[in-house]
Amino acid sequence: MTDLCGGDPRLVRRAIERDEALPGTAGFAGEVDGRLVRDVLGRVPLFLEGDADRPTDAPAWSFEPTPLADPVLVPAGGVLDLESGPSAAADLESAVDHRWTLPDPEPDDEGVALERLDGAIRTGADAARAVEGDVAVAFSGGVDSALVAELLDVPLFVVGFPDSHDVEAARTAAAAMGRDLTVVELEPADLERAVPRVARAIGRTNAMDVQIALPLFLVGERVAAEGYEALAVGQGADELFGGYEKVVRLDHRVDAETTRAAVREQIRSLPDQLPRDVLAIEATGLEPVAPFLHDAVVDAALGLPDELLADEEIRKRGLRRVASRYLPAEVAARDKKAVQYGSLVARELDRLARQAGYKRRMDDHVSRYVASLLENADGID
Repeated sequence: MTDLCGGDPRLVRRAIERDEALPGTAGFAGEVDGRLVRDVLGRVPLFLEGDADRPTDAPAWSFEPTPLADPVLVPAGGVLDLESGPSAAADLESAVDHRWTLPDPEPDDEGVALERLDGAIRTGADAARAVEGDVAVAFSGGVDSALVAELLDVPLFVVGFPDSHDVEAARTAAAAMGRDLTVVELEPADLERAVPRVARAIGRTNAMDVQIALPLFLVGERVAAEGYEALAVGQGADELFGGYEKVVRLDHRVDAETTRAAVREQIRSLPDQLPRDVLAIEATGLEPVAPFLHDAVVDAALGLPDELLADEEIRKRGLRRVASRYLPAEVAARDKKAVQYGSLVARELDRLARQAGYKRRMDDHVSRYVASLLENADGID
């Protein structure tokens, strides 16, 4: 049986046979020849039924958590034989054949690295353009989404509260690029309505994950209502190219002792983050499209030398240098805020939680508020 999402079964079979971690896809997961597979970065979510005595008990697995009583995320880079186990979800880690791990190449020379990265990003964009149906881009005005928007040449949508950083940044960036922009302005009622749907879709109620997923869901709702079939995003750029302050500071938030190693550490965090983003977008009926997460881009990013990653002055230096070939200089140089802060979703969700009686003195008060909204919605359903 073959039930595969995101890749040609022949390509996946070859990847299994040859232990190819980056065989040329934008991610894959599903069942191939009686085996569950999930790519090395976990770009396609895959869940196993934790309550089943054996994974062959229906429903054994799913691409989303909602159909399962006790969904357990299948490890990225894993191959699981459905005939031989595990007997319980607790045994999953030992039962999975961790077939694929990220390559660890020597860094390229600066000039070679830039040309490889440029070509790889264009490869990722070409793959994104091959998606069936009309595509729009979630646009924050930062270099990541701006480069995606420019290479795909698709309509721009930004989401946020009226006085948010992202709405203003998107307006000025779109103007610099000579592009039209659709602004999805939020109000608190949008969050109250969307929180239960988002929490249910992503299978998480912790404040941070819900705050990140909400803007993706809310912009996706509008994009879908406008008749588009897919949403392009800049996901992965911060992890791949050194977009976080902590990879420069090398503080308690990372274990690595060099910037390049810290960036690699962030790349390894993607399998936990990406299911949240993918599921939030898919909950609106759209297909997620992430050009930076194509195997070609990941491979090129792994070869970037320190000088093209980040330092105290500039983060994502290599990406910005490539982007400057396509974007106005002021857009290619732009920093951005994390979406939950740039859109003011985190601020407003915190305010709603406090209005509902979940004060900041309580442990994890926003998560408690999210759980209460979900419980109330489930009671109504």
